[in-house]
This record gives sequence, structure tokens and C-alpha cells, in this order.
Amino acid sequence: MSTWPFLSQHGDEILRATAEHVWLVAATMALAIAIGVPLGIVVARRPWLGKPILGAANFAETIPSLALFGFLLPAPWIGERAERIAITALVLYALLPIIRNTAAGIGGVDPAVREAARGMGMTSRQILFQVELPLSFSTVLAGIRVATVLTIAIATVAAAVGAGGLGEFIYRGLSMVNNPLIFAGAIPAAALALLADFILGLLERRLRPAR
Repeated sequence: MSTWPFLSQHGDEILRATAEHVWLVAATMALAIAIGVPLGIVVARRPWLGKPILGAANFAETIPSLALFGFLLPAPWIGERAERIAITALVLYALLPIIRNTAAGIGGVDPAVREAARGMGMTSRQILFQVELPLSFSTVLAGIRVATVLTIAIATVAAAVGAGGLGEFIYRGLSMVNNPLIFAGAIPAAALALLADFILGLLERRLRPAR
């Protein structure tokens, strides 16, 4: 059976797997942003912590995805459910671009702007939330954009631990040497990545500070 007839005949299964994939990516990105942005702020404000934080994020990025999923299987609580394993591993992969871009964005704010804010009597917290983060938001968003596309791609491996998603079709297709099955997972995953990249890229350009 060729690819397109297969896709049309199994539309419901593909939609279900796509919804699972989107849920995994959304949960991952929510956690990665909640962890990565504060860590990026710490790196920007405390440069001496940059090496250990970025070093740990870099190290996680170098671990092969299947190996990382396997390492998490015996972990207490995390290893009890496939979704927890998948989301934990995906968060570790997504952190590096978010931390790095957040630190770069805040570090790139003009020092004269900070001094002007201090001269107006703003506290460090006010400067962060009212000056630095708004001015660096497009740079932070660029990191989130990279992390999102990366997560959509790596989330296909989540099927190896039973977490579902579009990777199910890819693994089944590889085991059966069935190209339509492989494409049933690969095409929607690629489309999701392109769509996320386009939407976040558009937001990034719109939110970039005027020069």
C-alpha cells in the first residue's frame, strides 16, 4: 500500500498519536521554560554559576536519546510511568537552548538602560521584570523556538518506552520494514516541527525590540 492511501485509511489513529505527541511536547516545554528561564537569569546575574549550569545542560544534550530514556527506567517515581520518563528526558534535552538564550538576552541589555532604571529608583526585581525580560524576550523566545523543534523531533523516541506519540508508527514501520507506516509518523512530526518553527519565528520577529 502506498503512503497517501494508508494515511487516509488510518486518519483516526494518526490524529490520536498526533494529539499524544502534542501533549508530550506541551508538557515538556511548560516544564523546560519554568526551569530554564530562571536558570538563565541566574547565569546572567551570577556568571560564576554559568559553567556548572551550562556544563550540566550540555552534558545532558550529549547523551543519546535512547540511552537517556533507558537510564530513567529504574528511577524512583519517574520510572513508574512511561509519560514521566519521556517528559523528564525531553525536559533535559530542551533546557540548554532556553538557558543559553535567556542568559544571552539579559546579558545583552544595554548597561545604560539598567543604570537609568536604577536612577529612577527601581529595585533589582523591578529591573528584571520591567526592563531586562521585556527587552530580551525575543532572544528568550528564539531559545524556546529551538527547544520546541528539538523536542518535537526527539519525542518520537518516547514510543520506545511506551509513552505513545507519532514515534509508534515509526518504530512499527521499522520493525515491519513498512515505509507507509514510517511516513505515517514522520510526516506529521515534520509538519508539527515546521508549524511550531513558523509560529514561534513569527512571534520572535514581532516581539523584537525596535532599533
